[in-house]
Amino acid sequence: MFKALVVEKDEEGKTAAAVQEIGEERLPEGEVTVAVEYSTVNYKDGLCIGPGGGLVRSYPHVPGIDFAGTVEASDDARYKPGDKVVLTGWRVGEAHWGGYAQKARVKADWLVPLPEGLDTRAAMAVGTAGFTAMLAVMALEDHGMKPDQGEVLVTGAAGGVGSVATAILANLGYDVAGVTGRPETEGYLKGLGATRIVAREEVNETVKRPLESETWAGCVDAVGGPMLARVLGQMKYGASVAAVGLAGGAGLPATVIPFLLRGVNLLGIDSVMQPYENRLRAWERIAKDLPMDKLEAMVQPATLADLPALGGDILKGQVKGRVVVDVNA
Repeated sequence: MFKALVVEKDEEGKTAAAVQEIGEERLPEGEVTVAVEYSTVNYKDGLCIGPGGGLVRSYPHVPGIDFAGTVEASDDARYKPGDKVVLTGWRVGEAHWGGYAQKARVKADWLVPLPEGLDTRAAMAVGTAGFTAMLAVMALEDHGMKPDQGEVLVTGAAGGVGSVATAILANLGYDVAGVTGRPETEGYLKGLGATRIVAREEVNETVKRPLESETWAGCVDAVGGPMLARVLGQMKYGASVAAVGLAGGAGLPATVIPFLLRGVNLLGIDSVMQPYENRLRAWERIAKDLPMDKLEAMVQPATLADLPALGGDILKGQVKGRVVVDVNA
């Protein structure tokens, strides 16, 4: 028997989440069984803990789209008992039982060996949010972004993706301007390395002019919607925006003018179905380029019992930085 956060749905369609003791025989199919040590909380987790958001296929369900731990049993030659592994994406925690439990069983293809320099707790301080942030930075670099080209904008900077992106970019020598709607996070963001704070109201409305002054050498955008449309018209010639989220809406009330007259690139970042080699590259970069002291400054600890409340908080935009869930506490 082991502990898990189990979400159940009643006949009226209402969901409720609670920590339960369940047996290993209830775990889904997969080649590798992992003794989970840590998980984390992302926006998708909030949906899956609560109403489901259309992500959960069947109930009862164990959420948790990320986890890190130690291989307990494996039918795949790539992993053996005792190996440290990390999992993000692949619809684990949505369509497949996830990491909000002391044990998980998954396909071997979904796992990545924990890179040297990271322990399981640090890996979950990174989690999907930090993994996505690194994918965004890598994409911007692959499209020519360099520290000497000017300021890089990070929208939703105090959130999970934004926090890690800010710390990585600052550590790589970039001048980072962080957009936030929470003035009280200014000290937090400057501690991560942001050189300037941009108030949300300065960039969250579209303007009639499709082009404004060339301001940003790159952008990691976690907001989407009108803010992304506005930022596209402020990018320097040939610069790129890595789009990682839609906290401000899925619509994009923009014109094609920034693409045609300034050669701006809009790069889509998906973390769920990333191929293995790029996952490995991103995790190795995280171990090398994300300063661990900055990472620790983002972390708030939690237990399985804290998750129902945290799931609601993250949906309301009330979670700052990264939550690390000790599933054995």
